[in-house]
Amino acid sequence: MTNLFDTFQLGDLQLSNRLVMPPLTRARAGEGDIPTELMAEYYEQRASAGLLISEATNVSPMSRPFDRAPGLFTQEQVEGWRQVTSRVHKAGGRIFAQLWHGGRIGAMGLLNWQQPLSPSGFNEDIEGLHVWALLANQNYVRISATPSRAMTIEEVRSTIAEYKQAAANAVAAGFDGVEIHAANGYLPHQFLSAHVNRRTDEYGGAVANRARFLEEIVEAVAEVLPLSRVGVRISPYTAYNNALDDQVPELYGHVAGYLQKKGVGYLHIADVNGWYGAPDLDKIMDIVAGPYQGPIIANGGLSVDKAKELVENETVPLVAFGRYFIANPDLVERLKVGAPLNELRESELYGRGEAGYTDYPCHV
Repeated sequence: MTNLFDTFQLGDLQLSNRLVMPPLTRARAGEGDIPTELMAEYYEQRASAGLLISEATNVSPMSRPFDRAPGLFTQEQVEGWRQVTSRVHKAGGRIFAQLWHGGRIGAMGLLNWQQPLSPSGFNEDIEGLHVWALLANQNYVRISATPSRAMTIEEVRSTIAEYKQAAANAVAAGFDGVEIHAANGYLPHQFLSAHVNRRTDEYGGAVANRARFLEEIVEAVAEVLPLSRVGVRISPYTAYNNALDDQVPELYGHVAGYLQKKGVGYLHIADVNGWYGAPDLDKIMDIVAGPYQGPIIANGGLSVDKAKELVENETVPLVAFGRYFIANPDLVERLKVGAPLNELRESELYGRGEAGYTDYPCHV
């Protein structure tokens, strides 16, 4: 019987176990959104995960939904990430970079006084968007989003090119692969959403048109990396950042079929509602597991017992724990021996140096 600690072959990469640390925004980057030595220590501590996926990493200066999130669009950022990947590899780990663009989830104060970009300038729900910033007193707080403007065709294409360049930068920084963030209401998810995407050109309207932006990102990234080293993250039913759709089965069935045809390395399901007692994992699996036959990562409020069940029953080959990995750098070993888990300190999640970041104790 398959278990959480069995190896897994992800394309040409062998993972040491079935446990994934998913992207976790921690807001510890330095000036210029450059990864720091402290970040390298944090990832190294958790390198026993079968796969680490970096925190959401901006592909462009026009991204930045969270202040002090790292980037992959300058040489200094590449060099900062290189110290992270080097330490993870020396510790025996594998790490992918998650490529992120906030789109309409932004504020001019974080974007060099530029308006956030969005598929069609839809701003009627702006009060519900999640933008975060670090105050001078070091408190990390939610701030008001700024109204976005619709992207021109030229900006759509140049943004796709930014994903390609970020993927190339990830390779230069030593990452083993990349994950395209198409979940949680960020830019690719905004294009997928009929609620947010009101375009009437080839990027809006019908399901195939709304999926085009994500598909063209995948194809651009494929010019840099083999698609076996590219994952895609989706969250079909989340209300977070309000990228809703009333054609979820049709839309995500189409996306899953496209990803199968292209042969991406994995599909990462972010079941955000699982954290609020209303899991959608079964519904999402019913939609995607037929059209997409590749590896699936299940993520979102999973208990250890549920994760074991999913892997042992071969429902999915890989499971992700976010909060458990934050509070337990040695989570893999703790689960192996049945050791108790540290409690998460939620007040220290974002932007506070080593406290709540690299100071959680190990079991042994």
